[in-house]
Amino acid sequence: MRRRLIMFVTPPVLVCVLALTLVTVLSAAGLTSVLAMSGAPAATRGDQSSPTLDGKPPLVIGHRGASGYLPEHTLEAYQLAIDQGAEVIEPDFISTRDGVLIARHDPNLATSTDVASRLEFADRRRVDWPVDGEKQTGWFAHDFTLAEIKTLGAVITDPERPQENNGKLRVATMQEIFDLVRTQSAKLGRTIYVYPETKNPTYHRDLGLPLEDKLIAALNAEGWNSRSAPVFVQSFEPSSLKEMRRKGLKTRMVQLVDGDDIDLKTGKITYAIPFDRPYDWCKSGDDRLFADMVTPSGLAEIGTYADGIGVWKPYIVPLKGRMGRAGQLVDVNGDGKVDLRDAATQPPTALVAQAHKRGLFVHVFTFRNEQRRLASSYMGDPQAEYLQFFRLGVDGVFTEFPDTAVTAREVYLREGGR
Repeated sequence: MRRRLIMFVTPPVLVCVLALTLVTVLSAAGLTSVLAMSGAPAATRGDQSSPTLDGKPPLVIGHRGASGYLPEHTLEAYQLAIDQGAEVIEPDFISTRDGVLIARHDPNLATSTDVASRLEFADRRRVDWPVDGEKQTGWFAHDFTLAEIKTLGAVITDPERPQENNGKLRVATMQEIFDLVRTQSAKLGRTIYVYPETKNPTYHRDLGLPLEDKLIAALNAEGWNSRSAPVFVQSFEPSSLKEMRRKGLKTRMVQLVDGDDIDLKTGKITYAIPFDRPYDWCKSGDDRLFADMVTPSGLAEIGTYADGIGVWKPYIVPLKGRMGRAGQLVDVNGDGKVDLRDAATQPPTALVAQAHKRGLFVHVFTFRNEQRRLASSYMGDPQAEYLQFFRLGVDGVFTEFPDTAVTAREVYLREGGR
């Protein structure tokens, strides 16, 4: 969910550090099998008591699909998330040059495809191209037709994750994802939700490729334009959500709340471009920060146009490093650097309760399994992190490892869901 862009101007380095072994081969596509990762079926969202807003168990949201295992935003990654028990799959939508919405986390294709290795597209490379106030170098979706993008192979964006499927999977379109959701819901006899994000909406509007009308039209065509539809629509930019509401979109909407980093000395969230404020606020001269969205007045304002918030984890569970006598951060695990693994969780904030009081549900991003992403308090166990947030009453979690989230939720529900 976070929007931080890791720049690649040369082909991604394929390393052999695997999170797990994928054991068989899909004969038709030559892909490594993911059946061994398919985990448990989805938990039933029944009447069991839970501190969530609706009293039901928290949702497991496949962040860009099961992107911990397969290249993100591909049909295969979404399918794996569903197989692993996620009720919801989450695509980010950007636009091609010919106005087709595709699922990518960034307009810059260098981060998640093999475009940098494609000599036929070498002349499309842009240098210092502005995206939401940040200059980037790479290849941008608005310079490519859908047909051209379909020739690219998707790649895993984290070099510590399995790399053997890089280049084998294709970028998915909005319609392909909606078709998958509809087909799988019918096949499995359970509702699969879709959680589309208008990605960089002001940026696309400035290019003459607005996202909102196309998303609304597609949802209307699916019969999904209602509050009860299996849809959550999200954006970091309030104006995008407000525009869609004004144009008649009735689905549940979610205001995303970001931040740049964590100051481990103070435990406070830091703010820097482009993670300091929504870009539409930046362009309009609104100098408020994302932090202002989670104040009582900010939540009240969100309640006028959205149904929930999607927030970065430290807004709910702050993290802080250990300070030495000389005022320096302590390398707790002795690995020669101070990072998240040396930080400890702090007392939770009241944000979940405050949002629920105003009728807003709370979804939290992003949960990952890698040790380097876990605070020391969790002792290397990703389930421990999920359990803390479930017990605090969050309504859903964005995860790149849906199987782990489903297992943790089962543990939580056996506790009584409290």
